[in-house]
Amino acid sequence: MGAQWKEKGKALAADAKGKLFGKLVKDIMIAARSGADPKDNAKLRMVVEQARKVSMPRDTLERAIKKGAGLTGETINYTSVVYEGFAPHRVPVVVECLTDNVNRTASEVRGLFRKGQLGTPGSVTWDYDHVGLVEAEPATPGADPENAAIEAGAQDLESGDQEGTTLFITDAADVDVVSKALPDHGFTVLSAKLGWKAKNPVDPSTLSTEALDEVFAFLAAIDENDDVQNVYAGLAG
Repeated sequence: MGAQWKEKGKALAADAKGKLFGKLVKDIMIAARSGADPKDNAKLRMVVEQARKVSMPRDTLERAIKKGAGLTGETINYTSVVYEGFAPHRVPVVVECLTDNVNRTASEVRGLFRKGQLGTPGSVTWDYDHVGLVEAEPATPGADPENAAIEAGAQDLESGDQEGTTLFITDAADVDVVSKALPDHGFTVLSAKLGWKAKNPVDPSTLSTEALDEVFAFLAAIDENDDVQNVYAGLAG
């Protein structure tokens, strides 16, 4: 049994990495529409950096850039779609998708929101800010995230998704500037992107353990969908 569980764990990890690569490949292709050189394309530069941080194979990365920039002769027809609504217990959710079939994605998202409530455009995003999200970790002992935020030009900060990391929140126009500045203040940037931050997030302590489990299960199911790129839930912390 031990060996079987170990192999299952490896398979799950490989599947998770494959899904991550799939999402990043889409982001790279969309960003590369504005130019194949990351030096001259800030959005592409940010996504390429994310891909390198998770060890995406170089040939996969380069192929995605060439496809997106139209250098392979292939037609890439991905459309960006944003859905918004509520998870169980009225937790606001913004879902960003990239799809080659809007009708299919719309149908699948409607199905995923059956345990919540799918809203109309603007029904949730009015209470969100569109911001830059830069996750970074200390590169030198004693690096001070608050000082780094001030010096790099970030507007706010909070704990990142990974232990020991900090999420620097910037104006949407400043995400690239802050990303470039943070290494000078003792931090290694792990990811940088535009995203949504709830103005009035739900306090998890107001929900029961069972309710939180329902919310997390709902969010996980949405994130598993192949067309979903990002999920932003309005939960504090």
